[in-house]
Amino acid sequence: MDRREFLMSAGGGLGGIALASLLQNDQLLAAESSKTQILHHPPRAKRVIQLYMSGAASQCDTFDYKPELIKDNGNAWDPGEQVQLFQSSPGKTMQAPWKWKQYGESGKWINECVAPLGDCVDDMAFIHNMVSKSNVHGPATFMQATGFILPGFPGMGAWISYGLGSLTDNLPTFVVLPDPRGFAPNGAANWSAGFLPASNQGTIIRPNSETPISNLFPPKNDFITRKSDRDVLAALKQLNQRHEQERTGDSRLNARIQSYELAAKMQLQAPEVLDLSNETKSTLNMYGLNSVDFEVQEGISEAAEIAYFGRNCLVARRLLEQGVRFVQIWSGADNGFPRRNWDSHEDIKRDHWPLGRGMSIGAAALIKDLKQRGMLDDTIVLWTTEFGRMPCSQGSKGRDHNPFVFTNWLSGGGIKGGTTYGESDQWSFKPADPSNPTMCYDVHATILHQLGIDHEKLTFRHNGIDRRLTDVHGHVIKEIIS
Repeated sequence: MDRREFLMSAGGGLGGIALASLLQNDQLLAAESSKTQILHHPPRAKRVIQLYMSGAASQCDTFDYKPELIKDNGNAWDPGEQVQLFQSSPGKTMQAPWKWKQYGESGKWINECVAPLGDCVDDMAFIHNMVSKSNVHGPATFMQATGFILPGFPGMGAWISYGLGSLTDNLPTFVVLPDPRGFAPNGAANWSAGFLPASNQGTIIRPNSETPISNLFPPKNDFITRKSDRDVLAALKQLNQRHEQERTGDSRLNARIQSYELAAKMQLQAPEVLDLSNETKSTLNMYGLNSVDFEVQEGISEAAEIAYFGRNCLVARRLLEQGVRFVQIWSGADNGFPRRNWDSHEDIKRDHWPLGRGMSIGAAALIKDLKQRGMLDDTIVLWTTEFGRMPCSQGSKGRDHNPFVFTNWLSGGGIKGGTTYGESDQWSFKPADPSNPTMCYDVHATILHQLGIDHEKLTFRHNGIDRRLTDVHGHVIKEIIS
């Protein structure tokens, strides 16, 4: 017997079993997926949609109205301190390329770029003093998605899946609808389960694809039948269970077994959810969809952005109706040329107009649709991006990264509409009160609170640390709760 065989034999014997038992008692082995709800108080919401603008949407061209930028447009920008930017030197003060207008009973100023959301401002709560820890897309994207700037941590959807479990046996708990042009920076790591049980990771659905859910159905051929497919899955389940028994504490195989079982159920449910043919013409028009079929292009155009985002928003509503608990919708892919995300270094007017119109038409339709169906009361809609953009120009038409302040907004699920929390300074450069910024931890804590969860109590022990979505930070923003 060589050394490798000896170690394998010893590890699989009584000593190994005893060690596994002790580790399990100390919660050092991966836990099984939670099927029971972890509720610490009565919930106001049970579902979440996260709208994620990849590339850093400009707050001062969309939702954060600053007359100072209009008054000083074209003049030297001097915030009274030295400013180091991501890839440029501060240019001149630059106003939004489009006009601003007040909407709703709240009188909220909204830019023409995102004007369709003006109809919804009285159902929305805006946070204008958001701050990021990084001005680099990858880490900053991680932070808003997972609460950390480093890889390896679970996404918010994974935490909610782990804590609250599923509302349906026929669809995933956490679904991701990516931009049809590709993934944002970090790719699938943005919605991974991290150290949580693997079954809590996001399931990717591409509504525009010929195969929206990869490998859900067997390939077309002459020898696979429905019966043989079921028999193969049954045999595979037995083999996997035997394999799993020899590897106590590794949640990945159990997650794979569960995924096969879920896939069999999804073969019946998923095609129905993704079939938009039974939606009324008025509903399709509201989402900006003249047709549910469209070609994906590399660059940006208004018609394409409306089709991409509107379709994903409509599919998200249908997923929620069927019991999916968390849906993440992405606008924008990774960096490329021509631009295909919100990273408008070269030309804000060229990029943000089509992206803003597409996003705002889809998001406004989603809020209105949920509201008219009575679903907005228990569904939270969160709009975010990884950081903002500077109030000065980069070159003559673009804006550089601004991690010092940006905007989030929320709607539904007990969120107080028509409200604004946290102001930025007169330029939308930094928080008006630098000692009291809002971080992603606060937004995440507030969403968990509305779901009936105390963010300090939803923990998972990993490497000797009780990890949580909000790390060691976060407070519930009571000012935006009704």
